Amino acid sequence: MGAMKSALEIALEKTEKVKSDKAGINQFEAKQKGKKLANAYLSGEADLMNEIKQSPKEQLKSLKQGIFDVLITKIALPAVKGDEKFFEKTGKGLQAVIENKQFPVLCGQLEQIFAQYLQEAAHYDQAIRQQYAPKLRQKEEELSRRLGREVRIDPSQDPEFNSFYNQHMKALKDNYEPAIEQAKEETRRMFNEQ
Repeated sequence: MGAMKSALEIALEKTEKVKSDKAGINQFEAKQKGKKLANAYLSGEADLMNEIKQSPKEQLKSLKQGIFDVLITKIALPAVKGDEKFFEKTGKGLQAVIENKQFPVLCGQLEQIFAQYLQEAAHYDQAIRQQYAPKLRQKEEELSRRLGREVRIDPSQDPEFNSFYNQHMKALKDNYEPAIEQAKEETRRMFNEQ
């Protein structure tokens, strides 16, 4: 009879695990749904606030976690002018899952950092091209002499220029990356404190 009781206990333990696993599966699915929702929101295919409001309360935390996990990765230095508009959308999406009154202030600071970075990047671009121009002209003259016709070199096709350019632009990015990482950490803190 003792063996029967322990078999029964084992069966009950297994059904208990199944129940808790089912809850875990539901939370996992809600998180995955949040990730898909965040991507759909960024591509303009979903209304994030409406979807959050319609989600069941027991899945809301996992759904928001999924949304947050995708959107936090989008906080990055803009590559080109216009990318800052993408961050505005990202910021609004993060505001939908972060209920901290200080977060909009942080978003504003990030927007200023992005604008300043883009402005400096444009100046760097111009300065790098001006600094490299004499060397490029020298290469063009050398090739023109060799080939017997006028040659123009597109700077982006010159490996030496690309190396020079990337080195200087990386230095600029390295100046801004700590501020971006700090903002991401602050965003994570605000999200986790809810």
